[in-house]
Amino acid sequence: MSNKTMREAINETLRQEMQRDPCVIIIGEDVVGGRGGTSGAEEAGGGAFGVHSGLVQEFGRERVIDTPITESAIIGAAGGAALTGLRPVVELMFVDFVGVCFDQILNQIAKFRYMFGGMAKTPVTIRTTIGAGFGAGPQHSQTLYPMFTAIPGLKCVLPSNAYDAKGLLAQAIRDDDPVIVFEHKMMYADACEVPDEPYLIPFGQANFTRKGDQVTIVAFSRMVHLANQVADKMAQEGISVEVIDPRTTSPLDEDSILDSVEKTGRLVVVDESNPYCSMATEIASLAVCEAYDYLKAPVVKVTAPHTPVPATPSLEQAYIPSTTQIETAVNTVLDFDSPRAAMG
Repeated sequence: MSNKTMREAINETLRQEMQRDPCVIIIGEDVVGGRGGTSGAEEAGGGAFGVHSGLVQEFGRERVIDTPITESAIIGAAGGAALTGLRPVVELMFVDFVGVCFDQILNQIAKFRYMFGGMAKTPVTIRTTIGAGFGAGPQHSQTLYPMFTAIPGLKCVLPSNAYDAKGLLAQAIRDDDPVIVFEHKMMYADACEVPDEPYLIPFGQANFTRKGDQVTIVAFSRMVHLANQVADKMAQEGISVEVIDPRTTSPLDEDSILDSVEKTGRLVVVDESNPYCSMATEIASLAVCEAYDYLKAPVVKVTAPHTPVPATPSLEQAYIPSTTQIETAVNTVLDFDSPRAAMG
């Protein structure tokens, strides 16, 4: 086991899965070229974020396929390839570009198994980037995973560290259903210990990144790190905070969340997506509908505001949920004065 960045862990997973299964192919814009261009010589740029570095040299252009700038064709080709027995791994460079290929996802690959009575498999893995903080402006910085979570037939994955990125991506590639993996672009350089050998992390199993018994925080993707910082700080003050990283939003590990809420009686949800129809809203609804008798305080949501992502750096930082906001939310649920809180 060695320290690897999320970028390195994803690259290693792609290489190992392509070595394991000759049906695994990569499709996307600049997955061969990228930063160094695509003029003649095979270089190791590996795309806008360098995730595919070195793969074309090992597997060739028949399995690492550069495409024109046409997301609808990329996703459409992947769906067709999957129906013929291949396992395409697609890079949708920014989730914001989904607008031009949404029909292929919503009405095609997500529906094939159902419409064909279970006789068709669609093992498509779509990797895409989410999140603000990169200074990329409102058309390249959105956090749209709740929109995909709402679509039956899709599995949605949100790794929050390099270890999870490797195990969840391998699981996605081997899955017979379409999976979308949302990678926060601000975490590609984050590193942790990652095994060298392949391994799988099952979908629908949340990770408890901090254990506690006074407040539950459910956080997604990069927000898990902020929640952990708050939990560690409050632990020094004698406050016990439990942090849950669901890892996947569809399927969602409802049982782990509800068990924690029943134990702590207080819930804060941290979600970088916008507040309406978000995962924060969904988790809050889950707690109120299924664990209402255990709640000692109202659920508090910490989200981005309902605005486009600002391009101005100072405004962009104000847009992203902060540790200060999370800490304030935890104190709010702890300080709530109710008969239930007094009883328990």
